[in-house]
Amino acid sequence: MTRLAAAWALGVLLAADTPKKPAAEIVEVARIWDKAPHNAFTDLVFFRGRWYCAFREGSAHVSPDGAMRIITSADGIRWDPAALLSQPGADLRDAKLSITPGQRLMLSGAAAFAAPSPVRHQSLAWFSADGREWSPPANIADPDVWLWRVTWHRGRAYGFGYSTSSARFLRGYLSFDGARFQTLADNAFDKDYPNETSILFRNDDSALCLLRRDAGSSTAQLGRSRPPYRAWSWEDLGVRIGGPHMLALPDGRIVAAVRLYDGKVRTSLCWLDPGEVRLKEFLTLPSGGDSSYAGLVWHQGLLWVSYYSSHEGKAAIYLAKVRIPPSIANR
Repeated sequence: MTRLAAAWALGVLLAADTPKKPAAEIVEVARIWDKAPHNAFTDLVFFRGRWYCAFREGSAHVSPDGAMRIITSADGIRWDPAALLSQPGADLRDAKLSITPGQRLMLSGAAAFAAPSPVRHQSLAWFSADGREWSPPANIADPDVWLWRVTWHRGRAYGFGYSTSSARFLRGYLSFDGARFQTLADNAFDKDYPNETSILFRNDDSALCLLRRDAGSSTAQLGRSRPPYRAWSWEDLGVRIGGPHMLALPDGRIVAAVRLYDGKVRTSLCWLDPGEVRLKEFLTLPSGGDSSYAGLVWHQGLLWVSYYSSHEGKAAIYLAKVRIPPSIANR
């Protein structure tokens, strides 16, 4: 046997004897709501010992009757309605949940108005101590700048809003109470229709932003910033996404939930590697067609994911519990 052949044979034997690294797996997935003709655009929080899931109900993906539905559960299995928020003449869209420093639930979203309204979109926020009784909506951000998601860090709320007028740009906002927002970065990005975002603050106070784009190459961008978060730098991730959301696991790895468009449209969990500027899928959730817009919570060693999908015939709300072993490689 030649030296090269011997080396190859040894390599085959070592590979055969090397145990495979455990992969992430879906522990269970269930449809938790499908009462409306179209149920979509979710978010999820665990608050005061209960689960809360918020989403839009309407007659179609875009329709004038959109309302914000909040459901709640003690165990993540049985879900009950908690509230339904609507506004005459407005399609309420893209519910996002967060917990304020004062231990209240904050629900944010946007009202879409039909012509001849001079304003196309107005971002709104509601507040609740129990998920059932909610404050009147407060106008947040500028008219026709859609404040996509609010992220709290060190007692302050941050978020990016995107312009829904002909001038396409991304605007950074800051709030001390969640009800009154001030401009932090007037034009943080303006190339190829920037829109949906997720901001993640790291232990060293640096911030990352996962940004969707829908013009030109339509490839996602990774933004970086440091306090006071007025200036951002951006790098191209080279993949098209929708409905982005990010979560840092206890060991520091970053999970992103997105809609992917390469081949079959689907809702997927991906590793975000800021060092390599890379987004890599590691698990596809049962999904297809009209789908995505996930909520993410790490709870008792599992990743809980709310999302919507139409792969079973209509747009419905799903909840997946995902096990991610500590030894799975982020690569």
